[in-house]
Order: sequence, then structure tokens, then C-alpha cells
Amino acid sequence: MPKGDMIAAEYRAKIGAGKAKRGRLPRQPSALEEAFAQQVALVGLPEPVREYQFAPPRRWRFDFAWPERKIAVEVEGGIWANGRHTRGSGFEKDAVKYNEAAALGWSVYRFTSGMIDSGAALRLIEAALRGRGEC
Repeated sequence: MPKGDMIAAEYRAKIGAGKAKRGRLPRQPSALEEAFAQQVALVGLPEPVREYQFAPPRRWRFDFAWPERKIAVEVEGGIWANGRHTRGSGFEKDAVKYNEAAALGWSVYRFTSGMIDSGAALRLIEAALRGRGEC
């Protein structure tokens, strides 16, 4: 059995057969998310919480969050490949999520691959954290 299938099978066994149909497999971070996390660590910024659920009981999560400062980062992959975030349904759901986050006082920064690769995302988050007394 391939490694991914074993992980999926173990997960389904843990959550129970009844919930397996509704439950989601744990999401693996993308290469782009890993690149951003490495940049944050390399410059010595405080470590963010990954996959932070910000509005329970909703299952909404931020890719990265500094909850004590209500600063969040969403890494927007697939923007040039008709990914989930650029199709109508996904875009609509994202708008609801981001508006709710704003209503709860969160600053949500959305970064593309170009922004992460160029260092622009890191510079902006560093400035945001410094501006709120985090760094």
C-alpha cells in the first residue's frame, strides 16, 4: 500500500467509519506554504500557528496566524491554473470567510507565489507584526 493510502486509512480508522464520509483528511502544506514558513523562520519572526481555526464552530482556517495580534496569512495557490480560489464557487466562499474574519477584527494578508518568491510577502508581514508590536 502506498504511503499516502496508509495515512488515509489510518485517519479513517481513527475518526470512525461514520465520519469518514464527512471528515476531511489532514491537509498537507503546499510547497509554497513551506517556502513562506522558511522565510519567516530565517528572518527570526515569531512562529505563526499553522492551520489556525479562527471562527469555531465554522471549520475555517488560516494557513498562518499570529492569533494574539489577529494577523493572518492565506497562501493563494493555483491562481493561474483555474484553482479553487479563482473559480466562482471557491471565490464566493473565500469572500464570506475573509469578510467574517474582518468583522472579527482580523487582518488577512493574501499572498500569491510571485509575492512569496520575491520576498514581498515576507516584508509586508514583517512590517505588520512590527507595527503591532510583535517583533
